[in-house]
Amino acid sequence: MPRAVRVVDVAGGPADAARVTEALAETLDPSARDALAVLPVGPQHWRDTLARAVQPARLVPDPVALVVPTSGSTGAPAGVLLSADGLAHAADAVVDRLGGPGSWLLALPLTHVAGLMVLVRALRSGQAVLPVDTRGGFRPDRWADAVAALPAGRAYASLVPTQLARLLDADPEPLCRLDAVLLGGAAAPPGLLARATEHGVPVVASYGMTETAGGCVLDGSPLPGVQVDVAGDGRVTVAGPTVAWGVRRGGVDTPLHARLLTHDLGAWRDGRLRVHGRVDEVVQSGGVSVPLATVEALLHDHPQVREAAAVAVADPVWGSRVVAVAVARDPARPPADLRAFVHERAEPAFVPAEVVWVDALPRPAPGKVDRAALTALVARLRTQAQP
Repeated sequence: MPRAVRVVDVAGGPADAARVTEALAETLDPSARDALAVLPVGPQHWRDTLARAVQPARLVPDPVALVVPTSGSTGAPAGVLLSADGLAHAADAVVDRLGGPGSWLLALPLTHVAGLMVLVRALRSGQAVLPVDTRGGFRPDRWADAVAALPAGRAYASLVPTQLARLLDADPEPLCRLDAVLLGGAAAPPGLLARATEHGVPVVASYGMTETAGGCVLDGSPLPGVQVDVAGDGRVTVAGPTVAWGVRRGGVDTPLHARLLTHDLGAWRDGRLRVHGRVDEVVQSGGVSVPLATVEALLHDHPQVREAAAVAVADPVWGSRVVAVAVARDPARPPADLRAFVHERAEPAFVPAEVVWVDALPRPAPGKVDRAALTALVARLRTQAQP
């Protein structure tokens, strides 16, 4: 029998965790008649956009327990339809892989699958969740307070690279209290992972997406029951119980194929999956294939860069050129040698034609950069600079 969709609104405060946990417990019960969707109170325009993706007024097929809007980082958001069995399998498999039940720190939005899966894992293992107050932005001091309040025993957290970088800058010690830090949402720069290792932070790299109930590959190894392959064109495919029932888009609920063809490029190396970036984020510049993720990793290696992203712009000679959009550690003194820094480490096609300095990168979801917004920003600035 089709299910109705119950909506829980969240404002981003610590009280949200208890309300959403209660709603999740009800919707994951085998006798449940309602599915669940979690939406932000505001901003109103963004809430309306996500509500159109979820379409709570429409019933969902019986297996569906959770309707999660995608971020829309490369287009209009869609609602991903996740089953109760898939959520349970994903949660149990992650906890087992990490070493057994433990309490969880919640520092990610509950409007996205990464935050929701923190609650599902805690529910399934009967453990506590300690929410970090992220109203007004993520603050390392609030994180440290939450860590100090953890009960005895094993403890875990799920973070995105920008959060990990800020915590390492502020004080790495609270991170070392944890038995594992799941790091996902975006590719982590190698330099960031090296810094975490130097401080003894137990980082576990997580690869997944909303359509796979979050992380389904940890440190390059798929969870039990999850089959990961690389297609002939280099795209990663995923099959198994964690794959969503389907996707809600444009008024139509479309079941997903048994094997999900992702937009990510990857390869197997030494028995582990290595993800190289999205297929739509490889730029042809002067006849050279330039993965934007590789350029971004080079930019992040600069000691005076806090975070950076790369976008492509049309070029009459090269076909496309890369433009860097970066945030300096000291906004008053952005480094002048960033292009030269990349040039010393890569071939010319990888060197950004320009560097645009900003206060922060736009992120519609944890860890993910809104490339459409960055491309529009670069285009606007280039137009304004023309005589």
